[in-house]
Order: sequence, then structure tokens, then C-alpha cells
Amino acid sequence: MSVYKSSTGLDENIAAVLCYLFAFIGALAFVMLEKKSRFVLFHALQSVFLFVTLMIGHVLVGFIPLLGPLLASLLTLAVLVLWVILLIRAGQGRWLKLPWIGDLALHQARQL
Repeated sequence: MSVYKSSTGLDENIAAVLCYLFAFIGALAFVMLEKKSRFVLFHALQSVFLFVTLMIGHVLVGFIPLLGPLLASLLTLAVLVLWVILLIRAGQGRWLKLPWIGDLALHQARQL
């Protein structure tokens, strides 16, 4: 369990888990509320960027004739696995930086 607290009063790892657990809404709340923990802010931003990208991806594969439903199903399965991994790693208090999205989140966390 993390000994560091976020500015919300929660342990950092619990706050980071909430960023992923309540995907978009929880992450946006922590982006607005978090003032001192770069760890929580990073996970909140990565969650927002990831789930926005995935929503766009789902819409785009829906336009592909014949293969669209299969690709959407595979994307959903991959997202579920990734979501569980992110929840576990955040709960362990570990940084898991995803390619591209994680880099963008880290850059933005340093700016805020």
C-alpha cells in the first residue's frame, strides 16, 4: 500500500485505481482535483487519453464493412485485458506507461 497521499486525501495507488475504474469520469475528476501527486495525475491523464482513443477506434472500426464487427469484438477483448492490467499495476503503485498515450500523459503531467 502506498504511503504517499494524493491531494484528495486518498493513498496514491487507490486514487490511480479510481482513475481507471471509473474510466473517463473518474479520470477527469482527478485531473481537475489533483494538485500534488504526479503519479495520480499521470494515471488520470493516461486514462482519459486511452479511453478517448479507444472510443474513437470503436467508432472507426464500425465503418469497416464485413470485418467491422469482428474487429470491434477483438478491440473490446483487448481493452478489457488492458484495463485489468492497468488496474492491477496502479493498485500496486507502479507506473505503467503505454506507448504514445503514456508519453503524452507524462508530458502533460509535467506541464500541470
